[in-house]
Amino acid sequence: MESYRIEVSATAERQIKKLAPPEQIRVLKAIKALEFDPRPRGCRKLRGYADTFRIRVGTYRILYSIEDARLLILVLKVGHRRGIYQ
Repeated sequence: MESYRIEVSATAERQIKKLAPPEQIRVLKAIKALEFDPRPRGCRKLRGYADTFRIRVGTYRILYSIEDARLLILVLKVGHRRGIYQ
């Protein structure tokens, strides 16, 4: 099985940089793990979007899109659970 390539949007990069260092490490580890398992246990597909999922990392959420044909994961947003879906 081939691994997926991960791309992080400019928005998500800015959001990750704003996190405290311990949270940055946890979020980056979770993103890296998507390379080998794009649909890990606990991921949820977002209603109203095609191929957009979210995973939980503590109180933070990572929103990402999966393109199976190109083996690509695009990280769209990273943020606290109270404001990520707005």
